[in-house]
Amino acid sequence: MSEPLRIMIAAGGTGGHVFPAIAIADAISEARPGTEFLFVGTRDRMEWKAVPSAGYEISPIWISGLHRRLTLKNLLFPFKLIVSLWQSRRLLRRYRPHAVISCGGFVAGPVGWMAARMGIPLFLQEQNSFPGVTNRKLAPKAELIFTAFDEAEKWLPKEKIIVAGNPVRQNLIRKLQDPEFPQQAREYFGLEKARPVLLVMGGSGGAKSINDAMLSHIGELLDEEIQVIWQCGEVYLDDIRRELGEETHAGLRLYGFMDDITEAWAAADLIVSRAGAITCSELLATGKAGVLVPSPHVAGDHQTHNARSLADKGAAIMISDSVLAEGLADRVRSLIHDSAQRGIMQKQARKMAKKDAAADIARHILERVAAEPASHNPPSTREFQNSNTKA
Repeated sequence: MSEPLRIMIAAGGTGGHVFPAIAIADAISEARPGTEFLFVGTRDRMEWKAVPSAGYEISPIWISGLHRRLTLKNLLFPFKLIVSLWQSRRLLRRYRPHAVISCGGFVAGPVGWMAARMGIPLFLQEQNSFPGVTNRKLAPKAELIFTAFDEAEKWLPKEKIIVAGNPVRQNLIRKLQDPEFPQQAREYFGLEKARPVLLVMGGSGGAKSINDAMLSHIGELLDEEIQVIWQCGEVYLDDIRRELGEETHAGLRLYGFMDDITEAWAAADLIVSRAGAITCSELLATGKAGVLVPSPHVAGDHQTHNARSLADKGAAIMISDSVLAEGLADRVRSLIHDSAQRGIMQKQARKMAKKDAAADIARHILERVAAEPASHNPPSTREFQNSNTKA
């Protein structure tokens, strides 16, 4: 293929969709330098900042998901869908990609559907063990579907599936390969070398049920010589500080949000977290023992499917939101002081891990696209920039 390879990537809404998409683009760029990318997203979601920060161009379309409750916003959905399909077709005709990659989120629906309709090879990357509605609808039109969990094949065409894993941050994996880094990470947080460390996360926005359970038991955990790194969410930070009072907690490091959580992963002996797809994949890739608390408020209850997939194979323990307040402290105590049990979980996690997911996905896409090169002529830079401004 003499002309530069052009790839359009549709992903939006949450980091669980956007960061794997960026990782795939990075892997394709490394395997095939000179490849051009255009991301498609929405202006009011996190991709609008995350994608340009990663060095990629992004164009908007106007779309949103349906709300579970009956709201006036739902009345706009049919109109938004029509507009988004028109915008997707316009972007595809002007950019003329050799392939389109859908990493999920409602923005991926119109882009993926229109790409398949126009005969452009479509590839899907599904992060969860229970696929999102967008990828389930697009699956029959896809060339290949890259999944992270074996269980996803129950809902997707089996013959198209490659279980590649979720792309995770290579920086995290590289740093954890250094045997000195965990101790350096403890020094970074000012933590003692000999005492165990618990990392608590509720996702980027925090999780109230996890925070409430931690507040109820933080004193006794610290009294047992457990050190705690706690990312509680910016919206909860001030209230938690007030609840903790003026007392100094030498073993506690409390944050609303950490931009780079690499050191926290490295320092920890045990993780307590929600069961988002990327968190689960990072748990496996880092070989850490984890207590997973699925959010009961996500579509399709996909976090429970994710957590059960790890728990069934002995790589993590799952605890439901409903018993968290009573059960969390006991689970933490029993695991963090039991290095043998943690060792078994860590071994199972490493067995399940797919650290080269992004590179494997990139290889399969490039092999397929090279076998069936697109016949489009590339648009001029000025032509596309003009259309991008108006979209």
